[in-house]
Amino acid sequence: MKSPRDVIQAPLISEKGTQLTESFNQVLFKVRPDANKIEVKHAVETLFKVKVVQVRMARYLGKIRRIGRNMGRRSDWKKAYVTLKEGDKIDFFGGA
Repeated sequence: MKSPRDVIQAPLISEKGTQLTESFNQVLFKVRPDANKIEVKHAVETLFKVKVVQVRMARYLGKIRRIGRNMGRRSDWKKAYVTLKEGDKIDFFGGA
């Protein structure tokens, strides 16, 4: 089993993510492409000391990019929508 710091790569701070946090008590995370829902739930509960109710996942394929005559591809990534228990919250900015 992977360590919690390996599963969660970064929080996704965006306008949509802020709206989900305010409305549905959900938090968005960028996670490893091979992570599953159980690993994400365990990682969030361990790192942030909160209770997770539900985890939804979305897979994104990397775009094909071109620089001059060279073709390349960005890496694939995965987004996790984590629903927290009523009353719990994760503060990424420290009250700023």
